[in-house]
Amino acid sequence: MERYKEIEETITKSYRKVIWKRFVKAITEFDMIQEGDKIAVCMSGGKDSFLMAKCFQEIKKHRNREFELVFLVMNPGYSEKNIAQIKSNAKLLNIPITIFETDIFERVDRIEDNPCYLCARMRRGYLYEKAKELGCNKIALGHHFDDVIETVLMGMLYGAQFQTMMPKINSTNHPGMELIRPLYYVKEEDVIRWRDYNGLEFLKCACKITERMEVTSIGSKRDEIKKLIKDLKKVYDNIDINIFRSTQEVNLDTIISYKKGNEIHNFLDDYENRRNKIIEESEKKC
Repeated sequence: MERYKEIEETITKSYRKVIWKRFVKAITEFDMIQEGDKIAVCMSGGKDSFLMAKCFQEIKKHRNREFELVFLVMNPGYSEKNIAQIKSNAKLLNIPITIFETDIFERVDRIEDNPCYLCARMRRGYLYEKAKELGCNKIALGHHFDDVIETVLMGMLYGAQFQTMMPKINSTNHPGMELIRPLYYVKEEDVIRWRDYNGLEFLKCACKITERMEVTSIGSKRDEIKKLIKDLKKVYDNIDINIFRSTQEVNLDTIISYKKGNEIHNFLDDYENRRNKIIEESEKKC
């Protein structure tokens, strides 16, 4: 059996429960694939995006709906060594990648404040534009379960806001385009186990800027949150699940204020009405 086929089997057999079924669950639960879609599977060269690409190839074999895939690799300024590794892994895993060039690293290198944030925004913008140019209506990113819960805590602890990383988003800057995150339920530890089980080596962070960033950087803040969650799990094993579930079925009656679109709603807006309603209901019972 060819090597790539052996690796494919590990996704649907050895790691069926923790990777394949969770990938399919996200696709199904959040209705990520429709008939006639053309999806740009965005690959950075790391373990997550390569796994996502293989999962997409698998689901295309078994899916009833007709859709197309483009495996899109953006080169933001990687070294020749890193590009060679991406190409080597794509060949090994039988993934027909499309590479396009940008100068993001060079441009971000001149920015002092929030270079990681700017880099992420620029990357996404370029991916949207290239995907649309290729006739795609969706881009798929390899964010996983851990990215989601880390985003929740980072927002609360460093940004004073409660928000989550959504499983899919309609682009406002690129009308008609949508972003999906099919690894939404897949845990990073299982991606690592799959990678190591198959003896695969992928790019880690290939950014030259992060090598000289200070502790206060966005990247380091995420590392701090990773460590915090890891330490909390030593006390209570389901802490990551609870962080994730805290973003679901939120009871707005227990929230001081929330924003819907451009409107801000405060619990005091209908506080008196609710109090009067409680009184009325109580009097009816008497």
